[in-house]
Amino acid sequence: MATMARYISKSLLLAALISLSNVDASNFNKPHTHTGKVEPFQPGDPKVKLDGKALGILKAGKPYQTQVQTKDSGRGLVVQDVNAPTNIVWDRILDYDNYSNMVPKTVESKNYKVIPHKPSKANNFLEKEIFTRMKVGFPMLKLEFFVRHFIYIQHHRSLTWTLDYTKESDFDDSCGYWFILPHPDNPEEKTRLYYSVQVSMFDWVPKFVVDFMSSKALTDATAWVKKYSEMEWAKELERGGGRKPGADSGKKGAGKSLFSNVLPFGKRKREEEERLAAESAAKLALEQAEADQKRAIVRIRGGWRRYVLVSLVLALAAYNVALFIGIGNHEKTA
Repeated sequence: MATMARYISKSLLLAALISLSNVDASNFNKPHTHTGKVEPFQPGDPKVKLDGKALGILKAGKPYQTQVQTKDSGRGLVVQDVNAPTNIVWDRILDYDNYSNMVPKTVESKNYKVIPHKPSKANNFLEKEIFTRMKVGFPMLKLEFFVRHFIYIQHHRSLTWTLDYTKESDFDDSCGYWFILPHPDNPEEKTRLYYSVQVSMFDWVPKFVVDFMSSKALTDATAWVKKYSEMEWAKELERGGGRKPGADSGKKGAGKSLFSNVLPFGKRKREEEERLAAESAAKLALEQAEADQKRAIVRIRGGWRRYVLVSLVLALAAYNVALFIGIGNHEKTA
């Protein structure tokens, strides 16, 4: 009977996966179902105390996990030391168009809009907004979502993000946070980074995906940043360059030139970013329109195909049950 139960459970699991493989809720041209459920992060120092145990973990090159409190609950936060300067680390984090080559589970990533801002008290020293289309892949399932990043590097040493609620995402909601400091022991060549994320998923998303996005993704995020930042820094040192920050790099407002490639300074750079993002947005909108047309046709065909496949799986499950019952009756009569 245990073997029969395994056959049935596998058949039902296959049927569920077939159904999920056709789920596609994201849409570039439609707004999300709401404008935010989870409390967004605020830029600035998370004020996490690192005791001797935490510092020992960081010194060993491992991530230290702790909790930060919000108004309603606690959020997981990871601290990681990186053997590379802060400008190298920021370069990796902000290289969204290259995430598919660096970030685990990310299969596509492309900016579709960039909005530069003049930092001031009125906008909490916001420097730039970057809107990015991302897609993560799991067995039999891909999830697409649209992210709105808020850049506060100079004043708050931070980056926060939420979903772009003008687009329909496969995530119910998501928000996150980076806070990056020059390392207290070696500010010119090392970095201490802080990372937190909160994700809310729709009910149709499998539990293993929810578990990954809410727990393992925390340490995976700091791991890939550490890996590729240290690789890039090693390359620069080999070339004999090494963009070492100045001695005052730990001070607020210092190092404008260090981040000239990522901050909204320089008219030509800004115009080029906006042009590329506009082209990407137009391309995505066109692709979405074409996909909607195809989906209208495929949905009809796919509905029948899924019905046939699920029926076949259930028929096989019923056959397995009948087979085991027949074998059992045969053994009894023998």
